Amino acid sequence: MKKILLGLLNLLFATGLFAQSNKEDIELMQAVFGKDKKELVKQYMELNKADSAKFWVLYDQYENGRKALGTERIHLLQEYARDYDKLNDQKATALTEKNFAINSKVNQLQQTYFKKFTATIGGLKAAKFFQLENYIENAIRLSIQNEIPFIGELEMHKKPAVPQPEKN
Repeated sequence: MKKILLGLLNLLFATGLFAQSNKEDIELMQAVFGKDKKELVKQYMELNKADSAKFWVLYDQYENGRKALGTERIHLLQEYARDYDKLNDQKATALTEKNFAINSKVNQLQQTYFKKFTATIGGLKAAKFFQLENYIENAIRLSIQNEIPFIGELEMHKKPAVPQPEKN
């Protein structure tokens, strides 16, 4: 499953689809997995009927919050891409602080919903869900990092190579 997920994420980000709508994300997930994220979570969680009814109500609420934060992250990446060539101390600081703020919101959302899931389906199942959720989040972040240049990376490639002294 990890190889399939990483392949999906590479395809998703290499083609720039990460900035598209949730509908397109769902279509891509369905094309690769034959199901959407919700179906993937359902298969992984293996909930009984009683837990399932309670879980999916909370899951939908959680996903709404997560998608909103995902949109914030996409806007931040777009801002970084737009301003990359003219990045200075002030802009780099602002972008980094926005990233920290988004990360804090994601952590807060997960902490809030972990408590709700724990109260609803128990700590073990809640931990299982967030283990999958964090795996997906980390894979997405790694894929994004692999696709965007590091600060100053393009300038290093523009500079002429320093001639090396001849060895005798």
